[in-house]
Amino acid sequence: MRTLIIGVDSGTQSTKALVIDARDGRVLSAAAQEYDLLPNLPPGAKEQHPHTWRDAAAAAIRRALRQAKAAASEVKAIGVSGQQHGFVALDKNGEVIRPAKLWCDTTTAAECEEIMERLGGQKKTVRLLGNAVLPGFTASKILWLKKHEPKHYQRLATVLLPHDYLNFWLTGERVMEYGDASGTALLDVRKRKWCAEALAAIDPALAEKLPPLIPSHHPAGRLQAATARQLDLNPGVLVSAGGGDNMMGAIGTGNTREGVITASLGTSGTIYACAEKPVVDPQGEIAAFCDSTNRWLPLLCTMNVTVATEMVREDFGWSHEKFAAEASRIPAGSNGLLLLPYFEGERTPNVPDGTGVWFGVNGRTFDAGHFARASMEGVTLGMNYGLRRLAELGVQPTQIRATGGGSRSRVWRQILADVFNAEVVTLKVGEGAAYGAALQALWCWRLDQGETLAISDLTDRFVEVNRSETAEPNPDNVRVYGELQSLQDKLSLSLRELFHDHRAFVTRRS
Repeated sequence: MRTLIIGVDSGTQSTKALVIDARDGRVLSAAAQEYDLLPNLPPGAKEQHPHTWRDAAAAAIRRALRQAKAAASEVKAIGVSGQQHGFVALDKNGEVIRPAKLWCDTTTAAECEEIMERLGGQKKTVRLLGNAVLPGFTASKILWLKKHEPKHYQRLATVLLPHDYLNFWLTGERVMEYGDASGTALLDVRKRKWCAEALAAIDPALAEKLPPLIPSHHPAGRLQAATARQLDLNPGVLVSAGGGDNMMGAIGTGNTREGVITASLGTSGTIYACAEKPVVDPQGEIAAFCDSTNRWLPLLCTMNVTVATEMVREDFGWSHEKFAAEASRIPAGSNGLLLLPYFEGERTPNVPDGTGVWFGVNGRTFDAGHFARASMEGVTLGMNYGLRRLAELGVQPTQIRATGGGSRSRVWRQILADVFNAEVVTLKVGEGAAYGAALQALWCWRLDQGETLAISDLTDRFVEVNRSETAEPNPDNVRVYGELQSLQDKLSLSLRELFHDHRAFVTRRS
């Protein structure tokens, strides 16, 4: 009889489920369920209802199990990856109080400033937490609920993150693991404990609303009977601690030792590395997260990657193949057409009021192919802003492993190699977060069986590089992008005051 593991990745646009064979890590089946953000919200507000994730996870898991022709008795463990930072508010009965404000919601900038002011300013905040309090993080969303929806806040009994909510649905247990918890801006990442000062800055009673913290190798619980019936599985299946999508993406791309860097090109863009000790950025631009293997994950996040490229592709009515072909006929640098891709605001650099800006539009560049290539280049240059900051903090890549939807594009992989000036590779299993969730669940299950092994024992064995898709930097293009990077950095700095004025203008007329 086979031993099967399920990995689930609950994202902003869809939930994916993989079924893998525990013997060799092979993916036997995959399924996905798509969904959207809630419509007609105020500017900057991005929300989804947690029941959407629950229902999508159930549908994707059932389809993946059918495709794998899996018997219920073969499934031994489930691991869940989830979009980071979203605020799931539960009442005392475990019911969702309101839709979750997501990582890409930028309406809480004022609450971020308020929390940091109460903590003594940004520098002291970073000393206390290891991180600044940014609009994407969970802390400001909790204060926002307290200030703007006090009746909802009065009902608040438990604060969970998206993947924690799915674990709660699976097991009935309310817990949080170190990696995802570090993205709340409530955790002292050095000590892996809730920061009393940060909690008090929001609500002196907040500590009692936070779930217990567990290490990454401990199970969140066991599959409860009611959910087992929904999934056609047996009760008692082990559910691992899980983690945020970036933490699971690190595992799924084999980023479990120092020297490897992962670049994830999804709705957002993230670059992160494995570290044996905390990497704290005094400027607060690089997130000093914990990972989901009981180590640390210095990370930069840009909020606009496929947000920008898909906007262009859909506006021209192109397929992904047509988009890539049009972009590939344009030279590196797009003849000076430059995109500042802050369509959803931005986190690195911290420009929550930012908007998209096309710079260098003229008779030569007012062309669909130029806009296609410039969108790829603009978001990649935005990610490189943070990669350079990581290098300043001592995190030097020996190789960059690309994952997410954008990594499937040959032309985009070459742009990555040229902008980052580094070798870029892809993985044979492209769904890094779902695969990482499955591998963490396998690790947890084998530990539970009494074995002794490190997570790297599994990733070294199962995570394989797709050598046929390797991209090496072109020296001529590297020089072009170095100049373009300088232009983008200057443009961003020069427009930040105008971004704030623009947001105020739009808000007054909404």
